[in-house]
Order: sequence, then C-alpha cells, then structure tokens
Amino acid sequence: MKAIVFNQYGTPDVLKLANVPVPTSKDDQVLVKVFAASVNSADYRLLSGPIPRIMGFGLFKPKDKIMGADIAGRIEAVGKNVTRFKPGDEVFGDISTGFGGFAEYVCARESILVKKPANLTFEQAAAVPMAAVTALQALRKGGVQPGDAVAIVGASGGVGTFAVQIAKALGANVTAISSTQKLERLRTLGADHVIDYTREDFTRISRRYDLILAVNGYRPLADYRRALSPQGTYVMVGGEGRQIFESLMMGPLVSRRNGQTVTNLMASPNADDLSFVKDLIEAGKVTPVIDRTYPLENTAEAVRHVGAGHAAGKVIIRIKKTL
Repeated sequence: MKAIVFNQYGTPDVLKLANVPVPTSKDDQVLVKVFAASVNSADYRLLSGPIPRIMGFGLFKPKDKIMGADIAGRIEAVGKNVTRFKPGDEVFGDISTGFGGFAEYVCARESILVKKPANLTFEQAAAVPMAAVTALQALRKGGVQPGDAVAIVGASGGVGTFAVQIAKALGANVTAISSTQKLERLRTLGADHVIDYTREDFTRISRRYDLILAVNGYRPLADYRRALSPQGTYVMVGGEGRQIFESLMMGPLVSRRNGQTVTNLMASPNADDLSFVKDLIEAGKVTPVIDRTYPLENTAEAVRHVGAGHAAGKVIIRIKKTL
C-alpha cells in the first residue's frame, strides 16, 4: 500500500511517499481502507521538538513511521473478537493512540471508532474526530451552561470552528474572535458576536465572559482573566511554552484566591464523545469546515500549511477515491 512515512524528526520535508506492507489486524482490531484523513497540529508537533521524544515516540528517531490521527474509511476485515463492526461498515475516528492514518490502510481498535455520519462525505467525516472532540471536552471542562457568555479565541481554526457550533448547540451565547477575513464565516456558523482581533482587544472592552476557550492562546494569563466574569473559567487548548507554564503553575493559585478558574485541557480520544458530536452533525447543528484538500502525495505541503497556523478550518488528505 501507499503511505506517507518519516524515518527521522525534522521539518515536513522528511515526509516521503513509500510502498509499505498492508497491516494485519489483531483480534480486537479492524482493518480500515482509508478514504480520507485530516491534518492536526499534533501531526506537525510530532515531527520535531522535545515533546514526541519525551512522550515515548522515539528518543532518536520515530518508532511509528506513519503519522495521521483522524481517519474516515470502510472496514475491510475484522478480528475474531470484534463485535461492533463488520466488513463494509463506514467508520471514522481518532487513532492517535497509534497513529498511521496517512496510508491507504490502517488497523485500529474497534473501541475508538464510530460509524460515519450518514450526511457527511468521507472527506468531511475525516475533519471531525480530534478537533470536534477537543472542542467538546474543552467546553465541558469549562462547565458551559445554557445562556453562558462564551468567548472562543482562535475561532476560525479546526478546533475553533467546532467549538463555536457545539457551544451554540449547548445553548451558549457565543463570541468568536478571529481575523478580519474570517469573521463572516464565523457568523454563518452561528456566532452571536464576532470580534476582529486586528482592530479590537476583546480583553479591554466592557463585555465579560463566563467561559473563555483559548485555542493556541498567545496572550498572558492576566489578559484573559481581565475579560472573565468574577466566577468565570478560562480553558487553554494548545498554546506555546509560556502559556502552558502559566496555566499549569499559576492556574491553581488563581483558582484558590478568587472565584475565577484557570485550567488547560489535554484532550483524549473518546468514542462516546465522538458519538455525541455525530448526533449533532446528523441533526444539522454542526458541520465541518474544510480549509483545503490535498492528495496523499502532497501530505508534506498539507502539514506545513497547518504548522503555519493559518488554516481556516480543517486540512484534508484525500487518500482513496470512494468506490
């Protein structure tokens, strides 16, 4: 089969198209023919830096040679202990416990997969798992309730576009914060208010928020706290070293001293959460936003685009044409 492999850490240039053996599913796994995958910032971070080495992906070179967490495809074979799926079922899921999605076939545990939403194409479905579940888990960690004023920073990215829609579906009053050219799309996704961060500092206006969800937040913690209500919650998703340090070290102290809560999210694959999102999708309350689509052989370019941080929605890898 064709796959995108990397044998060393580095820039996206180390990603190469190669022919590799088709994997064989274990007793609790299914073999999936992958029609589409999506690129996440996790894929970009997996390429280089200390994080993958610290997390056990290989000290000097990667153990798993194929990246790709989000997949959508059709089951080709099932292990003898599999009970939830059969060959021919169309599925999607986040396989980041083992990766391997940038390939024509991949094996995955049945417990992490969900049947594909009936109203989505494979490419649309591949956009959903990691980003949408991250958005849902962040909103839940923030304790979102109907009527809450919720601000979503980085609203036009993969996680952000899902966060806007899921927050609306949960009954929140949503303010989406992004750049000028992306505001109209956010209105169409259901945002009650939009703020152009290039023209207005949302932390210095009179509006206060019950929940601020900052996707890859880039500001000091004090700025976000200024925009919170007295009992409000700040949830950081992603972010750089300074923001991660502040949320981990200062968050507990802030939360003890006053009514505000400062925390961060380490999202994890969860089939029940993905099923919840699937129900919202099939009800017409959530739809994936796709920035652009690349063929498998151009995966390096796709990962580079995501790493630059300017994608307006999800970036998709088209792997096989639907038969």
